[in-house]
Amino acid sequence: MSTQASRKLINISSLVSLLAIISLTIYWWQMGLFSSQTAMQSYVAHLQLLGPLIFIVIQIVQVVIPIIPGGISTAVGVVLFGPLWGFVYNYIGIVTGSFINFFLARYYGKSFILHVIPKKVYNRYIDRTKNQKAFDWFFAAAIFFPVAPDDVLVLMAGLTKMSWQKFSAIIIFLKPFTIAAYSFILLYGSQWLLQWFK
Repeated sequence: MSTQASRKLINISSLVSLLAIISLTIYWWQMGLFSSQTAMQSYVAHLQLLGPLIFIVIQIVQVVIPIIPGGISTAVGVVLFGPLWGFVYNYIGIVTGSFINFFLARYYGKSFILHVIPKKVYNRYIDRTKNQKAFDWFFAAAIFFPVAPDDVLVLMAGLTKMSWQKFSAIIIFLKPFTIAAYSFILLYGSQWLLQWFK
């Protein structure tokens, strides 16, 4: 499959996923999950073990194949499982997906990356990889702060000489800050927005 065909397929999948998420949100709203904590707790209890496992798999997939915006899936985790377990499940899924991305980029190289991200995005960041030391610091800062294109930079890191040990340390110890920030913002932001619908 050509890079153009794979990018088109990802774009179509992204649109379908977004429409599915909107439909699911409307369904949850009609069920009263956003206005009743009791209803939400009952719904989560009904999911039991299967729900978290499915969510973690979804998070892994959205990191490797960006068909769902990461912020949206993170928000779903916080809404469904609360700030603590939502953070835990988000962390497991996102970190696992990041390790998979790093491996795929290192093993398959540029050809794989261009199937996943547009060439203009690749060109925007590839020059930063020429200085390994500078890139390592840039990558660590990007993983720590919640505004950088983490998944893209993980792919770029896979093309460099960054060791697995350094990559693992950055992802495992710095990624939680980004996830926690997103979880906090999304949790209290959603609560503020939902007040307008009461």
